[in-house]
Formats: sequence, C-alpha cells, structure tokens
Amino acid sequence: MASRKRKQAERRGRWAERYAGIWLQVQGYSILAQRVRLPVGEIDLIARRGPVLAFVEVKQRRTLDAAQNAVPIKSWQRIARASEAWAQRDAQYVSMDWRYDLVAITPWALPKHYKDFWRP
Repeated sequence: MASRKRKQAERRGRWAERYAGIWLQVQGYSILAQRVRLPVGEIDLIARRGPVLAFVEVKQRRTLDAAQNAVPIKSWQRIARASEAWAQRDAQYVSMDWRYDLVAITPWALPKHYKDFWRP
C-alpha cells in the first residue's frame, strides 16, 4: 500500500496537471488527452494549438529551477516513445509539428510554459 506521503504527492501531481491543462486552454490550446499511459511511457498532457501538437510534462516544485531539472533525460525519452505510439493511432497527428513542452507549477505564481523544452 502506498504511503501517505506518496498519496499526497499523487494528489498534488493530479491537481498540477489539471491546473496546467486549464492554463493551456486559456492560452488557446485544445487538450486532446490527459494522463496517457502506454506500455512504453506516460504523457501528462497532449495539447494542440493550430498545426502544433505539444506533448507536455507537468512538474510542480518549489522553484522554477527545481521544476526544470525534475525531468531526467530517460524520462524525456520515455515520453518521446509514448508520443510516437500515441500518434500512430491517428494519421492526422503524425504529420503535425511536434513539440515537447514543460509546464512548471510553483507556489503563488502562474504556471510557466516552456515551449519546445526538449528535443529527441
């Protein structure tokens, strides 16, 4: 059974993902999927704005630096594999411009959206 701290962290993470999704919608994005879990990896949010398909990792931390450094390269690689697998389901997504973004959630501040934060 998961510890109480782990459950609290999971709740905070889900809240951060919902908040980031709302923030992206306010910025003109359509949220296509949330919490995508595939055998090859996970994607927090998949958003579209015009011809751009953004695979978004959401991190809630005390500082922007901590959020930026919270995703190791192996995690980005899993996200990239998951995005490939997800996009194969619908041909329209394969031909779009893809981007890997980070949304950082910090206390008492609006979310910070880092577009094209990482490239495979």
